[in-house]
Amino acid sequence: MFTGIIQGVGRLAAREPRGGDVRLVIDVGSLPFEDVELGESIAVNGVCLTVVEFGPGRFAADASNETLSLTTLGSLAPGDALNLERAMRPDDRLGGHLVSGHVDGVGRVAAIEPDARAQRWRFEAGPEVLRYVAKKGSICVDGVSLTVNQVDETGFEVALIPHTVENTRFAYTGVGDPVNLEVDLIARYVERLLQAR
Repeated sequence: MFTGIIQGVGRLAAREPRGGDVRLVIDVGSLPFEDVELGESIAVNGVCLTVVEFGPGRFAADASNETLSLTTLGSLAPGDALNLERAMRPDDRLGGHLVSGHVDGVGRVAAIEPDARAQRWRFEAGPEVLRYVAKKGSICVDGVSLTVNQVDETGFEVALIPHTVENTRFAYTGVGDPVNLEVDLIARYVERLLQAR
């Protein structure tokens, strides 16, 4: 599990084809990384990946064809900026919301508008994602826990404060760029419980 509070921005160092899928080699950048362990989970742009190799300042993770086709990881190029968060520990603060690292869909940045010192970002998303999005609810965009300000039939809007833009890959993201979206876990479980009735 993750919190959606980004701990560092890294970069894709390499994509290595491996028997039909891909191994991603990631430079950790500003991510605290001294006590990393083999097999631990790290969210990369909101996608939970398993550390299969690591060395000073970098780690490698395998991405299956399923992951590559259903997230933005399939289109990453070496040098691309990456939001990174290590899995939460039981004694961590939950500063964002509960995030699983299981992406529900890919959206797209539709607009970025200034709003005093903040920015309003609008994201387009499909109905399979938007059915779970609620005004003032939580959503995870490229691994970042955000509060939904507005939602309609084609997308949703959030506000990004300067700190968020400066300390995530949003600083390198523009209109038209694809983003990974994960809806709030609670919404999925509520739907499942209602279906079971």
